[in-house]
Amino acid sequence: MKKDTHPTYFPEAKIICACGKVYTTGSTREEIRIELCSACHPFFTGKQKLVDTARRVEKFQERLTNKATVATGKKVKAAKRAVKKAEKMASEEKAESK
Repeated sequence: MKKDTHPTYFPEAKIICACGKVYTTGSTREEIRIELCSACHPFFTGKQKLVDTARRVEKFQERLTNKATVATGKKVKAAKRAVKKAEKMASEEKAESK
């Protein structure tokens, strides 16, 4: 077998998260820097942490609230048509009675 074909193994390698948490594990790299870990990831913490670029999150939330307040769909359109039809019938009856 050839010598020195495998990378060096560090049994006490440090994994450092952006939140400051440090883990120790074995790795071929002595130090590993990560952005998220179980201490700061929203899935594990239950807290929502949003990185907003160009106001995209706010725009989405505004559209979502507007959609919830403005009713659309077949039932709403049918109800509007029924109201218009009733108004038209009432105006025709008034015109006939004069």
